[in-house]
Amino acid sequence: MRAVMAFSGGMDSTSLLMRLLADGYTVDCLSYEYGQKHSLELERAKQNIAYLAENSFQVTHQIVDLSSAMNLFHSSLIVGGADVPKGHYEEDAMKSTVVPNRNAIFASILYGYALSIALKDGCDVELALGVHSGDHEIYPDCRPEFYQAIGHAFAVGNWDSDKVSFKLPYLDGDKESILRDAEIAISKLGLDFSTIYSNTNTSYDPDELGRASGTSGADIERILAFHAVGKKDPVEYVESWDHVLQNALQIEYNHKDKEYKERLTELQYYVTRQSGTEASFSGIYWNEKGDGQYSCLCCGHVLFNSEMKYDSGCGWPSFHSESEDAAISRLEDNSHGSSRTEVRCSKCDAHLGHVFNDGPAQFGGDRYCINSASINFEER
Repeated sequence: MRAVMAFSGGMDSTSLLMRLLADGYTVDCLSYEYGQKHSLELERAKQNIAYLAENSFQVTHQIVDLSSAMNLFHSSLIVGGADVPKGHYEEDAMKSTVVPNRNAIFASILYGYALSIALKDGCDVELALGVHSGDHEIYPDCRPEFYQAIGHAFAVGNWDSDKVSFKLPYLDGDKESILRDAEIAISKLGLDFSTIYSNTNTSYDPDELGRASGTSGADIERILAFHAVGKKDPVEYVESWDHVLQNALQIEYNHKDKEYKERLTELQYYVTRQSGTEASFSGIYWNEKGDGQYSCLCCGHVLFNSEMKYDSGCGWPSFHSESEDAAISRLEDNSHGSSRTEVRCSKCDAHLGHVFNDGPAQFGGDRYCINSASINFEER
């Protein structure tokens, strides 16, 4: 199997390279020098190529210099552009980090390279990219419809285009899912996870020593992904890991809290974000008997299905079990003069309700007492 890929030296493309190698691909990588302020990523890319070679993984790697052309473009990522903004990666200010038409240019060169290899070596080639849906809000050239359109244009505009196909394995994922997949691939390859990711750069504004600022949108996204998989990021930051992590968590909380206040009703916000409780027999789902599944109102994470629901007579939706991948968090709650076990969404920390030990014995004895204002029901 043969693949050509864009290898920036960042977290996503490095993860993709690990996945391709673990799956047995022969890989040709192109990196781009385009006048980016964070050209450190190219040095990190070279370091990982060297690390792979030391471990008997040979990867063809070439750097394409596009700086003379792309220095004409307006972006805070380009040398001479405005300062890289700080804050959450979904904020409007982060749009200044978009480099106009960048992915179209990169993909066009990659496609030509892939087709050339296919014709020269008489093989089919997959054009692999680490783009993912987590970039949708800020980067329109990471959307599925963009690659559908550009893939069609490339196919129409080239002879023998049937020899090249796009491979976008992360398109529906995010940085957390990418890291989790990479853990599996790196383990399969017998390589060291920390070494691989210390040889990457995600920061748009590293300092002169190559240390990540921890404050750009890209930094925040990366820090949160490593935290989500339970790992300390092995790259060096200007501040300590504890400091940049707490800053990232606070920025994420502030961003999400603003979004929740805009999207949720007053009761829904009170219950999910302030650990409130709706009045018994007042919620829309306490007597719901439809066939379907219940998910977290805030983030859509699936929590229960209708087969787990039963009538406990308490006036709130009651469930004897949780869905297989729900992983609902349990916390000790000593408020209101009693000791109870609070339950929260493991994905977004939304307050759901409480769990008690007076449920049906045949299912383990749990009774999840859940607020209707914290869940959404979707019929099958």
